[in-house]
Amino acid sequence: MADEFILDTDDLERRMNGALGALRTEFSSLRTGRASASMLEPVMVDAYGSMTPINQVGTVNVPEPRMVTINVWDKGLVGKVEKAIRESGLGINPQLNGTIIMLPIPELNEERRRDLTKVAGQYAEHARVSIRNLRRDGMDQIKKAKADGMSEDDQKFWETEMQDLTDKFIALIDEQLETKQAEIMQV
Repeated sequence: MADEFILDTDDLERRMNGALGALRTEFSSLRTGRASASMLEPVMVDAYGSMTPINQVGTVNVPEPRMVTINVWDKGLVGKVEKAIRESGLGINPQLNGTIIMLPIPELNEERRRDLTKVAGQYAEHARVSIRNLRRDGMDQIKKAKADGMSEDDQKFWETEMQDLTDKFIALIDEQLETKQAEIMQV
């Protein structure tokens, strides 16, 4: 039975990819001074008696690099959409033009850029911790198999495989962090 031990690297790799995907999602929520429709995803509007995502009450477009527009379908909701944006904490001042709400994205100052790079670093560290926890789970499986009679050569082989997988994902996280920090600091 000990000869049959095979570490499920596919499952571990899938879970590590999940941590990487979560990091990408967190990075996309960081505002870099460029307009993005995804920055409005957390904004909810009180429409028809329930809280509704903003993209379900109007069309969100990015016509220019520093402008987001929302074409609200129901004229009666324009005020509620504007209020939801003002209260969202995005720091954007909506401008009305009929049923179209324009959101000019202000230039980020140097201090705010530095703060955002620190936040990006914290997100990356959380992802690294997730990867290390997955490595620990894999190493625990290997130790259990060793206790059940796995040879030392097999143990070394699987530990090396586990470490290589971990190093690969840590490098991917570092690469994404570097890219995001360069994007944030770009003026």
